[in-house]
Amino acid sequence: EVQLVESGGGSVQAGGSLRLSCTASGFTSDDSDMGWYRQAPGNECELVSTISSDGSTYYADSVKGRFTISQDNAKNTVYLQMNSLKPEDTAIYYCAAGGTVVAGIPCFDAYLEVWGQGTLVTVSS
Repeated sequence: EVQLVESGGGSVQAGGSLRLSCTASGFTSDDSDMGWYRQAPGNECELVSTISSDGSTYYADSVKGRFTISQDNAKNTVYLQMNSLKPEDTAIYYCAAGGTVVAGIPCFDAYLEVWGQGTLVTVSS
């Protein structure tokens, strides 16, 4: 079974840090583009960051300089290190794979083959 499982969410104060993990099973994460999306209540799904099979990365302007995406091939896991967190980073964060990770799609859209269940990040001011 192809599956993505996120972990690492939680509650922090503004300025704090969290590291999200997304562990893949049923496929090899380094053979696939991987992405992190987030969705806050009342907001559209937002592409936060991607890492491609060739190692290239993308960051949304809203997180550039604060978030870092990385990959541990031995653990089949993709990480999102989030520093200098702001209240506006509060959202459910999802990882996704199985296609070209792009912006402008709803979370859980079938355009990508597999989505994780999400992990909640809450940043208080």
